[in-house]
Amino acid sequence: MIIPIPAAQRRFQIRLKIKATMPFELGLQVYDPRYRHSYYFKRKAFFKGPSTREFIIALPVSPEVLELAAFDKNSQEDYAFQVEDLAIEELPVKPIWANASEHRFMEFAINFAQKAGYTNTGFYDSPNQEFLFHYLPRITDDFGKELITPARTHRKMPRVQISQRLFLGYTIPVRVAILAHEGCHWFLNTRSQTEADLCGMKKYLDYGFPVIEAVYAVTKVFGKNPELVGPRHISRTQDVLEFIKKYKFNA
Repeated sequence: MIIPIPAAQRRFQIRLKIKATMPFELGLQVYDPRYRHSYYFKRKAFFKGPSTREFIIALPVSPEVLELAAFDKNSQEDYAFQVEDLAIEELPVKPIWANASEHRFMEFAINFAQKAGYTNTGFYDSPNQEFLFHYLPRITDDFGKELITPARTHRKMPRVQISQRLFLGYTIPVRVAILAHEGCHWFLNTRSQTEADLCGMKKYLDYGFPVIEAVYAVTKVFGKNPELVGPRHISRTQDVLEFIKKYKFNA
């Protein structure tokens, strides 16, 4: 089932009520139908039997047009469920505590995240040439071996390298979370991954992006490379998940 959504670059949320008639696995996707690799939301949910559940999809940024796809992940038919209700609601704006440069970085990062799925590799300057993104086919070490990191930044200058191969597989919110992390390395002048994790996650959540996508952002990279995960990575993930939990509680 595909439902057109009148986005018009607005800030809003979708409230969706799904009624299941039998056990099934639901897939939900919100995407820009004009461009490939341009997903604003992805989620799956398992219904154990006949029941009704409500989903709220936050869209703090949007393109001109969107489509919402709701489908049975294990069947070509949609007889296992029906959409009982769908509403478009205003998404409240929260105050974002950041200086002018940090605001400009986030705007630049969000704009790039929206087009990263279909734009070419190369150099991308922010409008006032304050920040530079280097979009590479992949990020490699000095010996040409690909690194698992989707992005990395120079701590002394506002320049971020980004892996196109990895970014293509991420939703737009996950890309924003990754870029916010990289920006925090520079703004805080820190090598600490945990400091950058928590700083970037706060900027991401303050902007209003979905919490579920934030969880994906901190688990996706390590989850795809379990052989490289050690105690340090597990600790980082736990710290961020605890931060998200406290953020939700205090929201």
